[in-house]
Amino acid sequence: MANLKVRLTFSGETIKRPLIYEIGHMFKVVTNIRKADVDEKRGWVELEITGEGEEIEKAVEALKEKGVRVDPIEGDIVEG
Repeated sequence: MANLKVRLTFSGETIKRPLIYEIGHMFKVVTNIRKADVDEKRGWVELEITGEGEEIEKAVEALKEKGVRVDPIEGDIVEG
């Protein structure tokens, strides 16, 4: 198992889509929101993603492809 802490920044186009739920379902990762500030036009979420390292990487790439900005918090994926 691995953990990755990231900050997701959503635009008006992406904020209304359930992208965090989608990546959890598609890539079999667990998503745990730590902090958030979201309204109907934009927002950000600090999120911890847990799962297999390769699946976490795929989930992050999927978010980027959908237009979400992804910034790491406290480094990279930590295997454990």
